[in-house]
Amino acid sequence: MQRGNSGGGRSGGDQAHAGGEQARPSYRDQQGHPEAPHVHANGDQWVGHDGGRNDARYHQDHVWEHGHFGGEIGRNHIYRLEGGGRDHFRFGGFFWDVAPYDYDYTSDWLWDSDDIVIYDDPDHPGWYLAYNPRLGTYAHVQYLGDQ
Repeated sequence: MQRGNSGGGRSGGDQAHAGGEQARPSYRDQQGHPEAPHVHANGDQWVGHDGGRNDARYHQDHVWEHGHFGGEIGRNHIYRLEGGGRDHFRFGGFFWDVAPYDYDYTSDWLWDSDDIVIYDDPDHPGWYLAYNPRLGTYAHVQYLGDQ
């Protein structure tokens, strides 16, 4: 099983992450919850997605540079990861990368076997949210196309 990986990111957010390292907020809002952005099963509360539209961590100079994801999104469309790592992963012939700021939040993802669900990110143009139901966590991801 492939867990985590190291390597540099290629997408927006590098500048904010590479600059002075800021203390990360705590997302463990209840005992037993992860120390990462996560979703509450009851009520669909996305814990940690509150930075707003001007959050520099998710700024992209070239929004939708590789186009929009043409596959199905939302809770009824589950995909299985097929390999790679946080800086370049795939499923169903589509390629993605994780926002550099969110790298640590994906360290427990199994890149060759976890299920994920893709959602539009309503606050950060150019990003999607990839939800990992095994862990209950999510990360910002960028669509890289089908090559």
